[in-house]
Amino acid sequence: MFPAMCGRFTLVKLADVEGYFPWIKPADEAIPRYNIAPTQPILIAANDAKNGAFKFDYALWGLIPSWAKDTKIGNRMINARAETLAEKPSFRTALKRRRCLIPADGFYEWRKEADGSKTPMYIRMKSGHPFAFAGLWEDWCDPDGAPIRSCTIITTTPNELMKTIHDRMPVILPPEAQQRWLAAGEENPADLQPLMIPFLAEVMEAYPVSRTVNNPRNELPECVNRVVSAEDTRNSA
Repeated sequence: MFPAMCGRFTLVKLADVEGYFPWIKPADEAIPRYNIAPTQPILIAANDAKNGAFKFDYALWGLIPSWAKDTKIGNRMINARAETLAEKPSFRTALKRRRCLIPADGFYEWRKEADGSKTPMYIRMKSGHPFAFAGLWEDWCDPDGAPIRSCTIITTTPNELMKTIHDRMPVILPPEAQQRWLAAGEENPADLQPLMIPFLAEVMEAYPVSRTVNNPRNELPECVNRVVSAEDTRNSA
């Protein structure tokens, strides 16, 4: 069984994250992650910052709506389709009021081959710079009253690069849209829709990686290593 889109990503170069998001305070504790999977804690910057003092902090990946009876619903809400956010009860209020940035420096997707097999692909910026997924967050209280913050990654139609791999891609916000996405207060969904578009394909790249990444327990640097095929070897000879 393979992850849903977008079902795995990386956040490895933490020093670069601090440089790329200088207006967001770093998390108190963070380690490089090579195979981030749903239901795990991930870093987010939420739009509930006081006095504009944004900070990266942890939330569970898999949105748990405030009306949910238990946390299991989050397993099915790791992604939210941009086209239907304003209609879905699970997401429409969060779109208006509870948005977040989710830092990453790459993500994985599984490309279906002609023989039916699937090849894990790693997608990142050609520059290697980190970037920000557009997300939504919620706070939910367990039966004992303890708060749990959770989140989801928004997806949209694919750009030209992603079309060769999958029919969806995560919404990646360019720097000029990030603070707009984190605006406090209630926003009109129609005003936010233009931000949820495919990112520029020409500044991204994708390459095959080892099936090591298929298992979310494999949290290894080898997960992002490029796999050189026999065809690549012949072409470079």
